[in-house]
Amino acid sequence: MVIVGLTGSIGMGKTTAAMMLQRMGVPIHSSDAAVHRLLGPGGAAVGPVGRAFPGVVHDGAVDRRALAERVFGRPDALRRLEAIVHPLVRAAQNRFLACAATHHARIVVLDIPLLFETGADRRVDATICVTAPVFLQRQRVLARPGMTVTRLEAIRQAQMADATKRRRADFVVQTGSGRAFTRRRLRAVIRHLRLCHGRHWPLPGYLSPGPGMKGMES
Repeated sequence: MVIVGLTGSIGMGKTTAAMMLQRMGVPIHSSDAAVHRLLGPGGAAVGPVGRAFPGVVHDGAVDRRALAERVFGRPDALRRLEAIVHPLVRAAQNRFLACAATHHARIVVLDIPLLFETGADRRVDATICVTAPVFLQRQRVLARPGMTVTRLEAIRQAQMADATKRRRADFVVQTGSGRAFTRRRLRAVIRHLRLCHGRHWPLPGYLSPGPGMKGMES
């Protein structure tokens, strides 16, 4: 099984690319969606985050806006939050991979915004970086509710530079020339990857599920 890491800076079109890949039949695991579940009602991160950041939990879920205010621009607080959330997200990714393996998936994609920043690229067989011109990135992001130029610039400063991500990625996909162009490029990448062999699956210590165990991985 070939494990692919999909990444891209804010506003570069990563969500759209992930949706396109999913429509091509490629299983996708979204780290952002996993974080939403972990911080939502009953999520595994609610308790630990509430203890680390008193006052951010309301009605059994983490108030993401309140949490953002506590960690934004505070590296120590952000590292404390990441120490709680990142291992839980990785565990969710591993469950996803195990489930995909039982269904004989040839290629899977881990959608990870901070793929290179967190070193997660060392756990995948290939990396795809989506990119777009800066003017288009700004246009997309500033159209989001509550976004400001100041906040956008702060987010960009906290992320690895787009040029650096493009240099490090195995495949670069432009999203600024229309959806049809992006889709063709993604199809070409997937065709190439179907000829490759994965190096990171199975995970160390993984036991293939025996009879009657399928469907128990999640």
